[in-house]
Amino acid sequence: MNDDVRNLVLGVIAAGLSASLGWLARTYLWKRRLRRKQAFFGLPDHSESLLVVNRDAGSPDLAVHRYDVFALLELSALIKDCNAHADVIPQDAARQGFGERTEFCVGGPGSNRRMAAHMQAMLPGVRVNVDPEPGPDRLAFQIGTDRHRMQPGVAEYVLLARLTAGQQGPSRPVFLFCGQRAITNQAATRYLARNHERLYRKHGDSSFVLLLKVVNSQAYGPDVVELVADVTRAAQTPLPEGATRTTHRAGQ
Repeated sequence: MNDDVRNLVLGVIAAGLSASLGWLARTYLWKRRLRRKQAFFGLPDHSESLLVVNRDAGSPDLAVHRYDVFALLELSALIKDCNAHADVIPQDAARQGFGERTEFCVGGPGSNRRMAAHMQAMLPGVRVNVDPEPGPDRLAFQIGTDRHRMQPGVAEYVLLARLTAGQQGPSRPVFLFCGQRAITNQAATRYLARNHERLYRKHGDSSFVLLLKVVNSQAYGPDVVELVADVTRAAQTPLPEGATRTTHRAGQ
């Protein structure tokens, strides 16, 4: 074997080793990201999850608003990426506890009984004005002593929460998407899909409650979302009797 042939063979071997190492590294990183994603969502391989669908509050029929359908589609994609499965059930048919299966609950307490139950049990510091009568406080959030009013189509609020039952042993999380309008529910699911890695780095597998603001949805749809604050402590602390409330207008 002359020098040229030997160098050619060594080059092929080196290229093969380099390609193999690169493939192994990419595979390792991909699996690591997948395991983190599965841990954050509580969705190991082939696990089951629950998608709780609300009803369209503005419809006399038992319909689902199209933006909530879009939200469910985005959540379904996340679940599929985790190699898991989802059961879709209406809000008035969900009669089971939490912690056994990861749950994604969409819609405010006025259109979703399951959301109302979760908020009463796990977010005692949050109140949502579900009075159907028009007024400046309609659908306003009260979190602790702060009240957040919406300006329809211009600035609206949504709560994004990851909550665990706090029981011994492994417990699947409950994700809440509680918005003042259906489009804000979709905005929260899209925010979660885009930022779940950052949220995992910050919160790990612990509970959190984020207040988000959807900006100019009449022009930008659910795409422009701002993080207002991490309100976990206030949301999980029962409201004091006769608490003084500070009102925040959505445009501010």
